[in-house]
Amino acid sequence: MTSREAPRALITGITGQDGSYLAELLLEQGYEVYGVVRRSSTEAFERIAHIMDRVELVQADLTDQMSLVEAIRTARPREVYNLAAQSFVPTSWRQPLLTGDVTAMGVTRMLEAIRMVDPAIRFYQASSSEMYGQVQETPQREQTPFYPRSPYGVAKVYGHWITVNYRESYGLFAVSGILFNHESPRRGLEFVTRKITHGAARIKTGLDGELRLGNLDAKRDWGYAKDYVRAMWLMLQQDDPADYVISSDETHTVREVCEIAFGHLGLNWEDHVVVDPALYRPAEVYELLGDSSKARKALDWRPQVDFAGLIQLMAEADLERVQRRIRQGPDPA
Repeated sequence: MTSREAPRALITGITGQDGSYLAELLLEQGYEVYGVVRRSSTEAFERIAHIMDRVELVQADLTDQMSLVEAIRTARPREVYNLAAQSFVPTSWRQPLLTGDVTAMGVTRMLEAIRMVDPAIRFYQASSSEMYGQVQETPQREQTPFYPRSPYGVAKVYGHWITVNYRESYGLFAVSGILFNHESPRRGLEFVTRKITHGAARIKTGLDGELRLGNLDAKRDWGYAKDYVRAMWLMLQQDDPADYVISSDETHTVREVCEIAFGHLGLNWEDHVVVDPALYRPAEVYELLGDSSKARKALDWRPQVDFAGLIQLMAEADLERVQRRIRQGPDPA
């Protein structure tokens, strides 16, 4: 396949966990990959450092309509994956207006840009299990009513429904993947799974003695991000646009994450984990459990890494990372 014949994809959020794995997958599939970065970006590029010479970065911002138009004109993509968002749930209470502008209205701006420049582009929207919030049924499937419990969840509901609206109003190939929690060694340290595996690694190496966490009884449906980005790509390869739940179809507690991560490193989590009520959410989501049967049937998709394997993978990666930084010195805070 020559460069001219290669399909092109544009990824917002390419420097994030999902964006980096998706870029790798698309490169393996023979795509030319373009990634959106903000003009005055302070984002770190370590997640894509190993493929920087194989991707094209374009400057744009989900809060700036014309920059998105220009990004699409520059990349001329066949597929657009909108993964960028203000995506850390606790921050959405502190910055609800920013969360709404980026995570909700940013979707509309991108859809408008596609409609203006090339309506034949296929569009993927990163929806979230946080849209279910105070769940109305268990497990949650594509038809389950949404009841978000955070400004982030509310913004994601808007992004989801505006994607449906543009599909039905303008005939765009626009789909949403309702992804349940998906983790990896590339997950940000602010997310609880990575906070736990990184904390366990620091305790194992003697840098810390305790790890402070919030609600240990919160339950989530956790999977491996590298498995989940494959589902994103599969959604845009179908004959007809449709929305899909992507999940492991299992639920586990934060406590179980602690047990596996600390245990894998030869530690007893109960000797080190301290519950801090200050870390509880203002409005907690207690249990999320997906039903991905539609995706498993229609997309022939299956997760390849199970829950225990995922947490062990993350713990090992964090231990190696902490040990490497110790050798390099100073203390990797």
